[in-house]
Amino acid sequence: MTRLLLLARHGTHAEVGHVLSGRSEIALSERGHDEATALARHLAGVDVSAIYASPRRRTVETAAAVAQPCGIDVVDAPALDEIDFGAFAGRDFAALEGDPDWRRWNAERGSARCPGGETMGEAVARAVGFLALIGAGTTLCVTHCDIIRGAVAHWLGLGFERMFQLGCDPGSVTTLALDECGGATLVALNERPSAFHPLI
Repeated sequence: MTRLLLLARHGTHAEVGHVLSGRSEIALSERGHDEATALARHLAGVDVSAIYASPRRRTVETAAAVAQPCGIDVVDAPALDEIDFGAFAGRDFAALEGDPDWRRWNAERGSARCPGGETMGEAVARAVGFLALIGAGTTLCVTHCDIIRGAVAHWLGLGFERMFQLGCDPGSVTTLALDECGGATLVALNERPSAFHPLI
């Protein structure tokens, strides 16, 4: 039986595009709440059987916006947590650009490790291991940009160095259909359920 996974990125927050927030507890911005509400409207006619969220505040707030009108409880899913960026976390992207470790991490996502943190492979393995065990039906998982792109890359057989070719905007939904043999079909990528344009 095919299982549908709706992988939603949390809505916008004040640091998007400026700071590598990592596992901080930053909340959604006003725009982010609007995106979460738009996501809830977008999924209103979908028979969602379960909703899981990374434990970060921004993902929980996004998931709650969908869960409330559905009458479904949001289940905490540590396996969907943001990458442990180690020493990179909390730094401005502008400052990171001058860090050779940061440049290597982005150029060699298949093998490089965040200083004091995870490799891309470790982060994707924990997320995919969890997603692969989700039961039948349509399941919404609210998580983070690189976790979504990494999971898609995994199931499409792409090297992690190519994951930057996969769009994943705040408040977007990427849909995967998992089959009984452990494979997956990409149904939709970076679907924007609102009139908002991607941040540049």
